[in-house]
Amino acid sequence: MSSRETGNIGEKIAENFLKEKGYKILDKNYSFRIFGPQKGEIDIIAKKDGVISFVEVKTLAYRGQSSVSSVSGELSNPEIKVDFIKMQKIIKTGQSWLMKNKIPLDSPWRVDVVAVVIDEKTQKAKVRHLENAIY
Repeated sequence: MSSRETGNIGEKIAENFLKEKGYKILDKNYSFRIFGPQKGEIDIIAKKDGVISFVEVKTLAYRGQSSVSSVSGELSNPEIKVDFIKMQKIIKTGQSWLMKNKIPLDSPWRVDVVAVVIDEKTQKAKVRHLENAIY
């Protein structure tokens, strides 16, 4: 499976996961040119209990147990790929989405990360939702 395919599958799994948790999906794959050639993207924008969540989805796939032992903690924790710079892009892109949709910037919003780990052999996924993941 290519990384693009893995990402698309992970985003669909995350979307279904959020819907099951009672979130309403407002937008997907929203992008915004921050400055120059630099672009920010938000995988999923969702809302629950009056709070808008800008969701970054990180997905990793592996084939069975042998791959797990050969890869560091990155495999079981794909969310570690969301670093400070990525978080800042998500925040700026989220603020642009709020302005575009005429939602006041002081409305309740947060950044969440959904980590998806897919075992290609069993075709099962583990999903972890980190709410309010700003750091």
